[in-house]
Amino acid sequence: MRKFVIDTSIFVNPQVRKAFGSDPKKAVAGFLKLASRKRDAEFYMPSSIFGELRNFVQGDVEKLEVLVKRRSPNMYAIYLPAAVFYDFVEDVRERVNKGLRLAEDFARDNKANNAEKVRILRERYKEAMRAGILDSKEDFELVLLAKELDAALVTADEGVLDFANKIGCEILHASKLKSALSKK
Repeated sequence: MRKFVIDTSIFVNPQVRKAFGSDPKKAVAGFLKLASRKRDAEFYMPSSIFGELRNFVQGDVEKLEVLVKRRSPNMYAIYLPAAVFYDFVEDVRERVNKGLRLAEDFARDNKANNAEKVRILRERYKEAMRAGILDSKEDFELVLLAKELDAALVTADEGVLDFANKIGCEILHASKLKSALSKK
């Protein structure tokens, strides 16, 4: 039996969800249609991810809960290598320094049009701080659950995929899930 831990990106990321449907609600329906036929697979999602998904797809989360098992990771029983956290701390430090330099550049710029400057600063700061890194407790729960269940982690979030790969989880980019479900 193959196990999958799935992320909201399957349903809300526009590039990924199009394989299942044109909007989050249709993507959930498309996923359910394919996944319900897959007798040799089990699907899991942490409670925090179900909560996150509720923000995008109100009524259809209940339908998803029939097929996808809600399970949170056992945070006290999972071993993760210290080397992974050592690298993570160094990455965060580099990102903070990069964010600080962006803020300093913004502060030195005496040009008018503050609204546009703030918009650009927010974009650059978000990219410097959050792109390609595990950046939420919900993402961390995804990785831990995949590790605990020895399951494939399915997401489009590159930071989550990278962290999961570092700790030895099987990873599957969300864009490949439909193909994996369509195989006999």
